[in-house]
Amino acid sequence: MLLSILDRSRTRTGFDDAAALTATVDRAINAERLGYHRFWVAEHHGVPGIASGAPSILLAAIGARTSRIRLGSGGVMLPNHQPFVVAEQFAMLEALYPGRIDAGVGRSLGFTEPVRAALRTRRDAPDTFVADLDELRGFLDGTGPVKVRPAVPAPPVYLLATGQGLAIASKAGLPVVVGGPLLKSDGAALDIYRKNFRATAKNPQPTVIVSLDITIADTAEDAAELVLSEAWAMAQSRRTGEFPPLEQASDIDLDAAPQRVRDRVQRSIATAVHGTPGHVLAMLEELIVRTGADEILASTSTYDRGALLDADAALIELF
Repeated sequence: MLLSILDRSRTRTGFDDAAALTATVDRAINAERLGYHRFWVAEHHGVPGIASGAPSILLAAIGARTSRIRLGSGGVMLPNHQPFVVAEQFAMLEALYPGRIDAGVGRSLGFTEPVRAALRTRRDAPDTFVADLDELRGFLDGTGPVKVRPAVPAPPVYLLATGQGLAIASKAGLPVVVGGPLLKSDGAALDIYRKNFRATAKNPQPTVIVSLDITIADTAEDAAELVLSEAWAMAQSRRTGEFPPLEQASDIDLDAAPQRVRDRVQRSIATAVHGTPGHVLAMLEELIVRTGADEILASTSTYDRGALLDADAALIELF
């Protein structure tokens, strides 16, 4: 089982945004030392809780501090960009760090209306994602109307997929990254993706990467405390419409929160993959069997950066 990491450069109360980016670079260095297969970063715009808005720049910084681990985006959101510019960015990364770059792409729009306006995107705009994806692949492969420079072998493309995205990926013959509700289903949607997959020379087989938070600690109680910060942030975002920085668990007063917020936090903790090494291994083994996953992409976030690095070390020891 291949193990990889998706780091969203989560901000934390008491620290500036620059500290989140420095922590991402440090985590990548540690992931390479531990033996992880790949390290991906995210794209989010105008979100207080996430410092990563330009994945190609962050990947360039990580590439300069690592030597072997694969690097990529989880992912670049094509509705926010011209495909030619994305192709140029990833060709540049491939030239700098040959054979190590992945171009993970998705289709999400900005989180709020002001962010969408700043990005010149609209919810009611025509859906051009399939055409943009084809255009991006053409530019990367060297078959587009304009030659991308620098001229390099095309980095592999991965699609962050939901239900509709799975159909697009199978038709295009692309590997998929799935998370959220799809991981709680019976796997039927993934079976359809595999059945309808159109093999290509680059991707002769369908590939499924599952992305989820995985938090491991010495005790179940410690793991639950580590998970609380992210669960609290998610619940707050549902209440306020804004995704906040992580707070230290000891500073979170659940008793003072509205009942609806407390319920959301408890549901989030109950469904998260967290606990002692043995408990987490059992949960992951069930998930792998149910989804047929080829790779696990851990998107874990904790307030305590030391605990996060410990969780990374504990996860890779499971396999």
